[in-house]
Amino acid sequence: MTAKTKRVRKAVLPAAGLGTRFLPATKAQPKEMLPIVDKPLIQYVVEECVASGIENIIIVTGRGKNAIEDHFDSSPELERFLEERGKKEQAEQVRQISNMVHFSYTRQKEPLGLGHAVLTARELVGDEPFAVLLGDVIIPDRRPATQQLVEVYEATGIGAIAVEEVPREKTHLYGIADGEPAPQPPWGARLLRVRNLVEKPKPDEAPSNLGITGRYVLPPEVFDCLERTSPGSGGEIQLTDALRLLAQEIGLWAYIYEGTSYDAGDKLGFLKATVEMALKNPEFGEDFRAYLRLLKP
Repeated sequence: MTAKTKRVRKAVLPAAGLGTRFLPATKAQPKEMLPIVDKPLIQYVVEECVASGIENIIIVTGRGKNAIEDHFDSSPELERFLEERGKKEQAEQVRQISNMVHFSYTRQKEPLGLGHAVLTARELVGDEPFAVLLGDVIIPDRRPATQQLVEVYEATGIGAIAVEEVPREKTHLYGIADGEPAPQPPWGARLLRVRNLVEKPKPDEAPSNLGITGRYVLPPEVFDCLERTSPGSGGEIQLTDALRLLAQEIGLWAYIYEGTSYDAGDKLGFLKATVEMALKNPEFGEDFRAYLRLLKP
């Protein structure tokens, strides 16, 4: 870490969306609280933050999101109930959820886009670099994607976004990075300097097949870029537009992270993530695998 570069201590988790793709399941509960096996989506993301050295998590919520705050709050009645019935392991599991990191909350009063959600956290972030993690992408890896980006930022002082190779015919589903190789040890060809970012281009118009994966580590200057970003379609402020400004004015890395991501942002992706995580479960993963084999036609 350079003398002038501050350590990345904070993360922003946008969680104010309405979750319309999961209706009717999300009519009365946040999408972020839908369970993948035995944990809600957002807990996987919080655990990635903790494993990456993040000390303060800022969750951007909206109307009807109280269940998120309740989940990460202490629950002495439940802990006592479990302990009195000899379920000490479960009581400790519940206790750890509220103790693993410091949480703060802020409200996005209107659904004005991802960029606006990040901007809502400006006062709580302050003049510090910070991570942004999208809650519908989980990357359960021994070396978290966020940690990899933190290492790039703290070594170079320049923000970094996670990217991965996606099928060329599916570029219209992703933000796509246009980057030029800027190999530096120890990252080599995985590190690229961003020239441009294109939101959901057609395959024949995409500058590459490197899709943005939903993990970012950004300098505080991005807030000024967001302030100067004009609303796009639907009146929303897009984070991608602000990152394009940041890349032009200060610089931005695209980093081909090591690991595997699971997109739980739609029903099919959610089911795939559930199956993959269930197969990795040490308690019943092998039994579940055997069950799936029985389903073969």
